[in-house]
Amino acid sequence: MCFGPNVTWAINAALHGFALGPGDHVLSGRLEHNSTARPLRLVRDRRGTDWEAVPPGPDGILDPEEFRRRRRPATRLIVLNHASNVTGALQPAREIKEAAGDVPILVDTAQTAGSLPLDDMASWADVICFTGHKGLLGPTGTGGLWLGEGMPFSPLAVGGSGSRSESLEHPDFLPDALEAGTLNTHGLAGLAAAAEFLLETGIGRIRDHEMRLAGIFMEGASKVPGLSVLGPGPGDPRRVATVSVVMEQASSSDLARMLEEGYGIMTRSGLHCAPMAHQASGSYPGGSTRFSFGFFNTEEEAATAARALREIAASRGRG
Repeated sequence: MCFGPNVTWAINAALHGFALGPGDHVLSGRLEHNSTARPLRLVRDRRGTDWEAVPPGPDGILDPEEFRRRRRPATRLIVLNHASNVTGALQPAREIKEAAGDVPILVDTAQTAGSLPLDDMASWADVICFTGHKGLLGPTGTGGLWLGEGMPFSPLAVGGSGSRSESLEHPDFLPDALEAGTLNTHGLAGLAAAAEFLLETGIGRIRDHEMRLAGIFMEGASKVPGLSVLGPGPGDPRRVATVSVVMEQASSSDLARMLEEGYGIMTRSGLHCAPMAHQASGSYPGGSTRFSFGFFNTEEEAATAARALREIAASRGRG
């Protein structure tokens, strides 16, 4: 396990280790966050790597058979957003890995770590990247990656490491090779405390609670005239508790403003640093308004959020 400032750093560090170049082929989904999409585009533009993004189905779920079909002899890596930060769609990552055979898979767990049991992921994933400030409940400025046995690595930066200080060559072993400079020790202490809470509470219990709230909200939101809910439907296990909506009567930013000013409900509007996901979902370029339900939210709050959407729609001529 190597620690760094966030999942974006982790993804960049992992991609750097593969030393991708001309003729190499990388597969990803079309739901990727810019923390993945921008590094992949940079690799494509600067190194001549062929990056291919696989579109999801109408429900926002990727088909493992598409990865099997698109795999080539030159395919060196699969990069996958485990769950979309826009649609909440939870991807069949293990099945995609199985379909791809011996091609390594990098899984971005920014939307699932801490909110979904991932106990078995280390048995089939090759690189796992995570951030500390979302479902893991840690401070910002924390994140990292786990590398499976035999995975290549190359430091993004070199410098002080606390080991082999007698040499001007940076350490070539983990985690030192990827942890140059002083880490955010205060933040990592907070992340460790959060991890203890998560383990004591139980990830399964957290998952059940968050999905119950998402279901309550989605059931109510689905009855609002002129409102579309992105991603798999309520009760579908192939999603997380991130729910985005598009309202015909208001832009995503106007809806977010009305929810905040009229109801004290904080959401995020726009493209959520994931334009490809919005293109695939039909919500580009206007984006959506996103609700994220966590362990400390209540059923009453979920119902209130759905009711607020109904009242806003009615006030703007629908309902």
